[in-house]
Amino acid sequence: MTENPFFETWTTPHGLPPFDRIRPEHFPPAFERGMAEHTAEVEAIARSAEVPTFANTVEAMERSGRLLNRVSRVFYNLNSSHTNDALEAVARDMAPRLAQHYMRIALDADLFARIDALYERRAALGLDPDRMRLLEREHLGFVRSGARLSSDAKARMSAISERLATLHTLFGQNVLHDEKEWQLVLDEGDLDGLPDFARAAAAQAARERGLEGRYVITLARSSVEPFLTFSARRDLRRAAFEAWTERGGNPGEHDNTPLIREIVALRAEQARLLGYATYADYRLDDTMAKTTEAVAGLLHRVWEPATRKAAAERAELQEAARAEGMNEAIAPWDWRYYAEKVRKARYDLDEAEVKPYFVLENMVQAAFDCAGRLFGITFTERTDLPLYHPDVRAYEVRETDGGRLVGLFLHDNFARPAKRSGAWMSSYRDQESFDGEVTPIVVNNNNFARGEPTLLSFDDAETLFHEFGHGLHGLLSRARYPSQSGTAVRRDFVEFPSQVFEHWLAAPETLRTYARHHATGEPIPDALLERLLAARTFNQGFATVEYTAAALLDLEFHTVPDGQVPDVAAFERDVLERIGMPPEIVVRHRPAHFQHLFAGSGYAAGYYAYLWAEVLDADGFAAFTQAGDVFEPTLAAGLKAIYSAGDTRDPMELYVAFRGREPTTDALLEQRGLVAA
Repeated sequence: MTENPFFETWTTPHGLPPFDRIRPEHFPPAFERGMAEHTAEVEAIARSAEVPTFANTVEAMERSGRLLNRVSRVFYNLNSSHTNDALEAVARDMAPRLAQHYMRIALDADLFARIDALYERRAALGLDPDRMRLLEREHLGFVRSGARLSSDAKARMSAISERLATLHTLFGQNVLHDEKEWQLVLDEGDLDGLPDFARAAAAQAARERGLEGRYVITLARSSVEPFLTFSARRDLRRAAFEAWTERGGNPGEHDNTPLIREIVALRAEQARLLGYATYADYRLDDTMAKTTEAVAGLLHRVWEPATRKAAAERAELQEAARAEGMNEAIAPWDWRYYAEKVRKARYDLDEAEVKPYFVLENMVQAAFDCAGRLFGITFTERTDLPLYHPDVRAYEVRETDGGRLVGLFLHDNFARPAKRSGAWMSSYRDQESFDGEVTPIVVNNNNFARGEPTLLSFDDAETLFHEFGHGLHGLLSRARYPSQSGTAVRRDFVEFPSQVFEHWLAAPETLRTYARHHATGEPIPDALLERLLAARTFNQGFATVEYTAAALLDLEFHTVPDGQVPDVAAFERDVLERIGMPPEIVVRHRPAHFQHLFAGSGYAAGYYAYLWAEVLDADGFAAFTQAGDVFEPTLAAGLKAIYSAGDTRDPMELYVAFRGREPTTDALLEQRGLVAA
């Protein structure tokens, strides 16, 4: 076997992982050594005879686990973006062991005693604000992990954490299995209604699967949603829709419903051990929202006008269906199809007319150039770097003034069978500066259907801008410590930098410059642009209902006091019936494939965060529109301060410094067209 790259100093440009040399077999020994080194480092801190100081305890902890962190970041990024059977086996093996490793540290009594001693006399330590916040957040993290529990309770917390890690890993792998296994193979006669771009993407998907001359619809959102929007074949729409919404819930060894029951029960037990009535109470106690009641209040304030608007939308769709001779009630697999017809009739707007103007490469350049105008940075492609897949493109990011290196940005935009669905940002290395400047290596993953050229829907382009907003949050970080770097902020604040950046896509000056026809290069006509922007609140009742239902379902799962959910399907039905879910709309993420909730704990009792952040982003962008300049320099500098701050300051304090006041929901309701609903 070749020498293990993880045991070497990487000499690649900017310290990029040497992807061309990393193999699955390198990970187990690298994880082993990483955990051993981390354990030894923490032991030295915890058992030190020296009086605890910020430097020998908190900063020493920040330095610990470097190898383990490096191995973990490479592994989990590859396992999401470019997995295989060998990596999945390593993930299943390592998940409980890593959980046990980190819980052992979190529950170390000697280590907590040192941090607790510093916390108790923190006012006398003369700490800078970012150091004070780091100490306070570190202390809170230990308490919330169970550092003050009895030895028996600590043992149980550790066992729960270990088991949850395994369940989360299996959940994600089961969803990926269903997405890889299912395909709808079509012939020319099955393509009624599909525009050229959808046909081209389906033909490309077929070629990638060795089905030359045929067409394939996959369960990637960028494949199935256009099919549901345009296919005139109601029987095929239904087949695709049902496969899409049943992912992870099909009977057999990859059924996620028993995993959900166990996950929910274990989380409820965790919360009770820590003195909380429910898991939601536990999770929300350390958010901007603070309480379950505050989250439920926000969701219900939006739910009522959204359902009223959705009912009005449904009536229009039913009328359109009757005009075509369909007398049956609109079903969930019909909604997108007839919504597109109504949208076309009302706004003279056809997705097939719009999409040729949204070329992937142009939208990427639009995102780069908007970031340049707002934040003073440039993106230069590097074609000489070792990357993990031919789809990936790498960019060197520098400051416009002076050319200081900001970081490295990787863009991985296409769907493929070995890549999990959805869109996300991650990092191979976080920015930090307390032992010298370390620049970040940030990656954005999307799942666009490849075409020649690749054409995006407006929603796809918005997703690209959204993830790029997260990417900027990581790239622009100027924190001292890695624990405070970039996106390491509270869960219901992390979506603000991503969502606010979406607004620059819809700015008319952006669209006039970058929305150009793939064949002619002509800019999008003003009349079409006006219709596109006018239609932005169209179908927002549907969009708001499917999202808000998912957020309410999340909250319901995590407020069951004993965590007992004997029948997941019945629980879902009962919740949706109680809130008045329209039968023609299906929740955006059904439980069995709700990876935000069950493939990890990051968004558990936290899916509401997108709406919470939308309150901030709608209100925040309104400052630019009120100024009459979406690139207004003073406001842009204030926004950059938020992207740069990471978790060095309280998020509301950061927002108020930018906006001059706390946010209101007015702009959110207007943005979604719900004001008069």
